[in-house]
Amino acid sequence: MATTAVATPPSPQAPVFADGRPPNLFAELLGKSEAEVDAKIETAWQQLFYGNPDTETVYYPVGDDMAYIKDIGNDDIRSEGISYGMMIAVQLDKQEEFNRIWQWAKTYMYHEEEPYKGYFSWHNREDGSQIDANPASDGEVWMAMALFFASHRWGDGEGIFNYSQQANEILHTMRHTKGNSAVATNTFDEETNLIVFVPSRGRVSQFTDPSYHVPHYYQLWAEWAAQDNEAWVDAAVKSRAFWRTAVHPQTGLFSDYAEFDGTPLHFGGGPSHADFRFDAWRTGMNIAIDHIWFGEDEWAVEQSNRWLNFFLEQGIDSYVNQYSLEGEPLSTDRSPGLIAMNAVVALAADHPQRAEFVQALWDQPIPSGRWRYYDGLLYMMALLQTSGKFTIHAPDNNP
Repeated sequence: MATTAVATPPSPQAPVFADGRPPNLFAELLGKSEAEVDAKIETAWQQLFYGNPDTETVYYPVGDDMAYIKDIGNDDIRSEGISYGMMIAVQLDKQEEFNRIWQWAKTYMYHEEEPYKGYFSWHNREDGSQIDANPASDGEVWMAMALFFASHRWGDGEGIFNYSQQANEILHTMRHTKGNSAVATNTFDEETNLIVFVPSRGRVSQFTDPSYHVPHYYQLWAEWAAQDNEAWVDAAVKSRAFWRTAVHPQTGLFSDYAEFDGTPLHFGGGPSHADFRFDAWRTGMNIAIDHIWFGEDEWAVEQSNRWLNFFLEQGIDSYVNQYSLEGEPLSTDRSPGLIAMNAVVALAADHPQRAEFVQALWDQPIPSGRWRYYDGLLYMMALLQTSGKFTIHAPDNNP
């Protein structure tokens, strides 16, 4: 049975980048102690990274120095999961696991030669062979951010463990591939400076995924990157503006895919990606983290309230995992990953019932079974974000 949340009024938070202190909603809204929060995070880490390999873990060591994060449900390894694993590891100060995952990615996913030179394949088998050579834009973005944090937290090493050099190389590839390849192109559209769905020539690089937009990362790159600093400032501004065009004004929901002008887009087979489906869950997280890190746009508070209000109207214990943008249910399933993302949205909200979403995350069992990959990684990140342990590791605040 769910425990009752402590009735604590919301308190305004200064942007983390300004004072270095991210909010801990488990303490602020639920009255949890630091020891309770630490124990919950440690239990999740142990299960998802060192639990039963058949039913619990998503992290699989390979030999003495590598490991991969596996999508159990689809029986493959994705750059998305690799990058999330790296981010979780650096936030938790787990350098061995970070290095193992990174070495697997550089060994099996990284393209040394054209046409995708400098990029990572998005889709591999357990033996390292590539299923699809093309990159997925979010994988490179999250890898680069995790590498900068690793550089600032642990210092740069040699070769592929010169983290800041590796991060800058990824950023260079994302900005300077067009013209060098007959197949690959830049990760950011030349006209709009918005992130593309896939940096391959043709239709896939002519639209975007709202959940790929992370202006809080771009803003850090504007300060830390070796080049293109003004372009990263502009990308942050453009992504924040894009979110306003892509959101449904009543429900606060986003589509999986969208044109650069925000128009919802279905692309490919299967269920329509013009609806709120699995990718779109993460857009609420990104808006919330951008707000608490930089506080550039008060619209994020309004939007986060609108998002939470929609799910409250559906029923805090009964909302499903997919909807049309107008709010029509498109499934009967509930997902731990969406429950996790909704708790993160509460970071930016001042909704009077936001504690209910934080309580729902606290009460959510650690994902296990066939679909534990996506649900589990989002759950793990949400624990870190909602507890104030998903932080900016800058050169001047290295612990």
